[in-house]
Amino acid sequence: MKNTRPADIYLRFLQLAEVLRGLPSLPPLDPLEERILALVARAGHDRDRLSVRDMMGQGELGAPATIHTRLKSMREKGWILLSDTEDTRRKQVELTQAALVHFDKLSNCILKAAEGST
Repeated sequence: MKNTRPADIYLRFLQLAEVLRGLPSLPPLDPLEERILALVARAGHDRDRLSVRDMMGQGELGAPATIHTRLKSMREKGWILLSDTEDTRRKQVELTQAALVHFDKLSNCILKAAEGST
């Protein structure tokens, strides 16, 4: 089926992504956790180091205690991991393999949504 507007591709992507949320994989994230996940993913993609302290300094994400609580929750859910750095007091925030697989699946959703527009 040919999409008539570019917005149709995005809406189709949202449909496909919603199906992913219903599949058994990692526990779901709340909206703030999704924002944090995107921040961690972008930093990883850009090969930037992102520590817990860096995350807690992100004022747009809320209070440091809130961010710390969300990082702990995301770690328990299997979305992120904290790895050691040269300074043992600082922990590096990284995506788990399962989170990377989730982003692979989202990428496939984008490709499927775009296929309908050609």
